[in-house]
Amino acid sequence: MTATSLRLVAHAHTTALRQARFGGPDDGLDEGGRRAALALAQDRPDRRGHLGVDRACLSSPAAAATQTADALGLLPTIEAALADCDYGDWTGRSIEEIAVEQPQALHEWMSEPESAPHGGQSVAALRDRVGRWLDRQRGAHQRITAVAHPLVIRVAVVHALDLPLATYRQVDVEPLAIVRLTGRGSRWHLRLGPPRVA
Repeated sequence: MTATSLRLVAHAHTTALRQARFGGPDDGLDEGGRRAALALAQDRPDRRGHLGVDRACLSSPAAAATQTADALGLLPTIEAALADCDYGDWTGRSIEEIAVEQPQALHEWMSEPESAPHGGQSVAALRDRVGRWLDRQRGAHQRITAVAHPLVIRVAVVHALDLPLATYRQVDVEPLAIVRLTGRGSRWHLRLGPPRVA
């Protein structure tokens, strides 16, 4: 195999995602998210289906990611580089709450990727961490599935396509979305198309 095939799978819904809250690593899937992940697994004709049979399966350490992988019948290795952004003091709080109590700080965080007014991690720092991991995978020459938070996948796409970081706001990744990247040489390519059965 001359290329690396990477499938980035967004974890299923959590209560924090549904309520527009800054989640934490202990947030598990809500009931709807669990059912959706199980339904996706049932859609796989050979119990592998469009996620394929991979040489490597990885997961963020977050409960929602490992629970999604489990529901999909995957057996991932935990990869710390795929952890969600650290939201510091905002963890568990809603965007609406922060908008009322700290409007300037929220504006700063949403408009300046290098900013981390919550005392946690900036989006720029998240992109750097995920980007380093992504760069290492490009030369792996294997098929990899990785389950992570939608924001992690958004910054991964921006890094892979060498886009300005601010464009991460224009990349929407829904829960259980599958983003396919192919690594050839020094570049990643975004692959769009129907699910494939391996």
